[in-house]
Amino acid sequence: MRAAPTALLTDLYQLTMAQAYFELDMHDTAVFELFARKLPPTRRFLVAGGLEQALACIEQLSFPDADLEFLARLGGFSRGFLDHLRGVRFTGAVHAMPEGTPLFADEPLLRVTAPILEAQLLESRLLNICHFQTVIASKAARCVIAARGRRLVDFGLRRAHEADAALFAARAAYLAGFDATATVEAGRCFGIPLSGTLAHSFIEAHDSEEQAFSNFLRCSPVPTTLLIDTYDTQRAVDRVIALSAQLAARGEAAHLQAVRIDSGDLAREARAARSKLDAAGFPHIQIVASGGLDEWGVQALAAAGVPIDAFGIGTALDASTDAPALDMAYKLEAYAGTPRRKRSSGKATWPGAKQVYRERDAADRPLRDRIVLAQESAPGEALLVPVMERGERVGPRPELAAAREYCRCEVARLPGALRALEEGPAQYPVIVSASLQALARQLDLAH
Repeated sequence: MRAAPTALLTDLYQLTMAQAYFELDMHDTAVFELFARKLPPTRRFLVAGGLEQALACIEQLSFPDADLEFLARLGGFSRGFLDHLRGVRFTGAVHAMPEGTPLFADEPLLRVTAPILEAQLLESRLLNICHFQTVIASKAARCVIAARGRRLVDFGLRRAHEADAALFAARAAYLAGFDATATVEAGRCFGIPLSGTLAHSFIEAHDSEEQAFSNFLRCSPVPTTLLIDTYDTQRAVDRVIALSAQLAARGEAAHLQAVRIDSGDLAREARAARSKLDAAGFPHIQIVASGGLDEWGVQALAAAGVPIDAFGIGTALDASTDAPALDMAYKLEAYAGTPRRKRSSGKATWPGAKQVYRERDAADRPLRDRIVLAQESAPGEALLVPVMERGERVGPRPELAAAREYCRCEVARLPGALRALEEGPAQYPVIVSASLQALARQLDLAH
């Protein structure tokens, strides 16, 4: 990975606004909230992701000399403002939904309360971080639902939108319930289990498929998987069976743990392979399927009872091909103690600092959410919790494994209609409190 981004990884207008705030002596506290205005047609819920990287970004807010020298060369910034930027650090508070929390339209997943210049400077990068990981975690959660307990592996590095996207897609997918990734750096950075086999090129580099299989097994110090669709999948299964018999004779049957099918009619090929392997006495050899799969493909195979033990998902996951972007925003909701409200057509916001309460039934299943003013109380659990105060983190950093387990439980508790993959509006009530609606009307009348 390249060096960590600086505060200059932002939109120019964040800096021009910051200069205006400075020149106008506007230093009062602002409240900004980050939320999705609406859900894509193929999403009935979202999964909050990226909080850890968002907090790291906030902690690192600063302008070293090299950044200030670049801004000075642009010619649009005063020396007084650049001198002020040299001392800028985040001094405010952050409330956020824990990573892995299912959420819905208009619900803030993150709230920043800080002097307006500081809070403004965070907008572009926080959207960049939280948007991407929420997109991927939401896609991954659907794949997990479709897989019905079968293993899922992230294969998306080569189709991700550059290195950081691949790395954080692996993280978001693991958060949402994937079991492993093929991206080695994600294993190092986040402790995600790694999974990988071999490519068709290794098979083709040998004079025969039998030789390729034998050599790969001989060179692999751990139990491994063979790719069997380079030429003829069922003929390759026969070769795997012959090789497995040799391994079994040496007491090494467990060294070949799976075969992978990456093309063709996956259902037909997997059924035929399973039948042959079982008949030959190798029921322990699992079948992995990959090749253009998404949640609908996984669901069809799983629902049909096709004997596939694991799925590798690449492009559809790391590019979230059916819904690659959310209508996500980071908007000013209060300044200097006064609620603020955007009224643009189709982009109106609810004013003031807000909280989201989730009410549950006796079995701990979500019943409804309420968006209320932060000072209001409501039945249920407050979803936005303090994660930073006075510029510093509150409490220990959550482990990714713990966030993953939390996500698993929360998604599993969602009503069945929300867990369905079909397009359609979310069948889940999100109520805007009467006080919040009244405040919006009051502000509308004043303008």
